[in-house]
Amino acid sequence: MQRAMTDIRRGLLAGLMLWSLSGAATAADEDMPRSALEIRTAHGHQRFNIRIADTAARQELGLMFQTRLPADEGMLFPQAKPRIVSMWMKNTYIPLDMLFIDSHGRIVCLLAMTKPQSLEILSCPKPVKAVLEIGGGEAGERGIRVGDRVLYELHKP
Repeated sequence: MQRAMTDIRRGLLAGLMLWSLSGAATAADEDMPRSALEIRTAHGHQRFNIRIADTAARQELGLMFQTRLPADEGMLFPQAKPRIVSMWMKNTYIPLDMLFIDSHGRIVCLLAMTKPQSLEILSCPKPVKAVLEIGGGEAGERGIRVGDRVLYELHKP
């Protein structure tokens, strides 16, 4: 009986910690700058409302603890200068499509349907100026492909 109570307490404590972390994530997310971007594809223009992870702390938080991402939303991870970017899905509860964007605004790598909560390192072997995360499967649904152009002020040539 005592062991069962200890297990229940641990479960409650873990749940409270997760709840408080997700609350902190939501509060931090609300403070992120917002903008819009457009991706020009062979199938037309695809528009997204984005949050911009423009600081190290915001990039570290990313889309952690999110339980949903509307189809027209995403998060942009801009880089000060083109570099190889590596990411992971720790504490990310939803699959994402990651679009790696070079300094000319071209998608040079696309990782579709990344695995939630994975610690696998995800990267592109090419230097990029930004990474755009959108809902898992959105790139395929919208016909977004490597070579498509992303229009956003950070990516003007």
